[in-house]
Amino acid sequence: HITPEKFYVEACDEGADDVLAIDRVSTEVTLTVKKDVPPSAVTRPIFGILGTIRLVAGTYLIVITKKKKVGEIFSHAIWKATDFDILSYKKTMLHLTDIQLQDNKVFLSMLNHVLSVDGFYFSTTYDLTHTLQRLANTSPEFQEMSLLER
Repeated sequence: HITPEKFYVEACDEGADDVLAIDRVSTEVTLTVKKDVPPSAVTRPIFGILGTIRLVAGTYLIVITKKKKVGEIFSHAIWKATDFDILSYKKTMLHLTDIQLQDNKVFLSMLNHVLSVDGFYFSTTYDLTHTLQRLANTSPEFQEMSLLER
């Protein structure tokens, strides 16, 4: 969900009430609940957050807008991110000079080029950041951690 003040990322898991709120001015990230999302917010589906990047115009949020299932590991779906959106935290570019606008445009073009290259994979249920050998040698406490905590 997008409002002029915040981005709200709502989990699609059944029964999940938590919503990630990202302040577009302070860049503060907090956890809130669905009822706090304003009804006026523009809503659109995404499949994940790739991250943030700071360019000349300010901070941008990179989200995955399309995915393709490429396989499974131990019955865990592995997805390839195939399309992205780069969302500006700033509401306007009026604070930039013509040179800064041009530089920002070049950096966005470079970023779009990198995102168009194959190789962005993810899983919502399996740890792709560690090898199977490393996972086999980890402690039970590590195995019980959520993917986010790892």
